[in-house]
Amino acid sequence: MERSLRAARVATYIYFVLCGTLMGAWVVHIPAIEDRVGISHATLGGLLVLLGLGAFLGMQVAGPLTDRLGSRVVVPASGILCGAALVLPGLARDPWALAGALLVFGFCNGCLDVSMNAHAVHVEKAYGRPVMSGFHATFSVGGVLASLVGAGAASAGLNPAAGMAAMGAVGIVIALATARALLPAAPVADDPGHGSAAEPEAAPAPRRRSGTGRVWLLAALALMVMLCEGAANDWSALHLKDVLGAPAGTAAFAYGTFAAAMTLGRLLADRFVARFGSLAILRYGAATAAVGITLVALGPWMWAAFTGWALFGLGLSGCVPQLFSAAGHADPAAAGANVSRVAGLGYVGMLAGPAVIGWLTHLVALDHAFVLLTLLCVTTAVGARVLRTGADHTRQSEMAAGSH
Repeated sequence: MERSLRAARVATYIYFVLCGTLMGAWVVHIPAIEDRVGISHATLGGLLVLLGLGAFLGMQVAGPLTDRLGSRVVVPASGILCGAALVLPGLARDPWALAGALLVFGFCNGCLDVSMNAHAVHVEKAYGRPVMSGFHATFSVGGVLASLVGAGAASAGLNPAAGMAAMGAVGIVIALATARALLPAAPVADDPGHGSAAEPEAAPAPRRRSGTGRVWLLAALALMVMLCEGAANDWSALHLKDVLGAPAGTAAFAYGTFAAAMTLGRLLADRFVARFGSLAILRYGAATAAVGITLVALGPWMWAAFTGWALFGLGLSGCVPQLFSAAGHADPAAAGANVSRVAGLGYVGMLAGPAVIGWLTHLVALDHAFVLLTLLCVTTAVGARVLRTGADHTRQSEMAAGSH
């Protein structure tokens, strides 16, 4: 069992890298696709609504299917569909074609994202210690890989459709090859090895009633945090290119800087969660992100922009994993549904929220529109107290003990 669990953990890492790479492949080609289709920032922002809508619909489909069919079926199937759909935005020649392509790609990405996160929660439960941030770190690794490949392709003048098709094909092969190592189904929720024998039997019912509202609070925080993350994904390269006048190859590294900082933060976050708790990670991480994006919004120099995007990524890095993990552990009997709620509302922010930045460019410059992200980060830091519950303290104590 230990060997199969380790294999499932490695497979989960691979799918997170895959998801990050496929999404990053779209992100780094946004400037080239925007120019070829001939649309403004505001129009692009409106089209990104369809990307978010597709992702939300995909999550609502994939969540119940994962509970019913198991991760071993849904996760690889979603990876195959996402790899195949990646080429569609690269082929679009007009706004209508791009709209349809983003809707389909968003749907497939949503299926992959929620199914692999649900599987990650099951793996974390089986391990009995914090591992969620590590999974999300590998998502950021995928973003870094996509940034490097995209920067090279842009410098070489490669057609976006060709590069995106090649990355999608590689993704399909990886999704197929990794499927067998996944856990076939969720672990039993009331596993005696992970419960507390001292809890009275009457406790679950009221805890579940009060926990439902708390899960929606977690989802609201996830929406704000992931809106910030989505803004970095979709607007960081355009910020350097259009506001600071950087060439396309250099502009692509804005997203790469953000993704690299996210990766570093998430590689370290599990250790800090075990020591300081998830509340501290969420509160101080959001505060750091607020400082970083304010530097991007107000700094007129390129070094300030890169520093700001790095601080923004570092601060946000540990926030989403704590929200997902808290939702998954809030009620063992409804772990999959709770993760789907938080992930679904969160990715509405990540994939549709950047449209707000696009709309704001009607009123203010792109860099000044980022002040909205500062406000969201500050709100998240204040709202981090939602993680201060007895259940979380118990879970973190158990995980910290298991990590020694």
